[in-house]
Amino acid sequence: MAKLTKKHKEALAKFESNNEYSLVEAIEIVKNISYTKFDASVDLSMRLNVDPRKANQMVRGSVTLPHGTGKEKKVLVLCTPDKEEEAKAAGADHVGLDDYVQKIKDGWTDIDVVITMPSVMAKVGALGRILGPRGLMPNPKTGTVTMDVGDAVKAAKAGKIDFKVDKYGIIHAAVGKVSFENNLLCENAQELISTIIKLKPSSAKGAYVKSIHLSSTMSPGVKIDEKSVATAS
Repeated sequence: MAKLTKKHKEALAKFESNNEYSLVEAIEIVKNISYTKFDASVDLSMRLNVDPRKANQMVRGSVTLPHGTGKEKKVLVLCTPDKEEEAKAAGADHVGLDDYVQKIKDGWTDIDVVITMPSVMAKVGALGRILGPRGLMPNPKTGTVTMDVGDAVKAAKAGKIDFKVDKYGIIHAAVGKVSFENNLLCENAQELISTIIKLKPSSAKGAYVKSIHLSSTMSPGVKIDEKSVATAS
């Protein structure tokens, strides 16, 4: 077990780690125990009662946070020449196809979102081994494989995030920065939680949400009373 740092111990002393808090209380606590010198991300983790190994229990999707994540996303659009101007006009940081496919094969992944078109997925599919583990692989279910590349770029820039349950049944996602006003963090978190709840697989039995935690970069997690946010909207 990793040894706790002095700051981590100080953070743990400021709240009861075994207690469950309302979302509003958890946000206040997380902001109070964040000790990084930079504007830390505020992250939400939801443990779901699903088995990701079963295709009918895989939970994945996307959501546009009302107030964004606080991070400027670098967007790459892999498209045919006739769509390049549309992508650039929408604010894409990188636009092209073959050159960028080769660049990624050579190890370049300095991007946050990859958007592409159905007609070029044969070329993009070859990048799955590189993009997949980094959560960058385009997917029709998250709106990143589309003919409307301009709208997809605008959504990504506006605060759209993709999420996917991991092999442990947990979804991790950033809902803002410590510098955000409390109400903005609350609305972002509620939007993510309600979206995930709506995606409950019909094959999932019993209580869908097992636990929810809120934390900031390098801070301890604060447990949220899921009953207080299960109907949040």
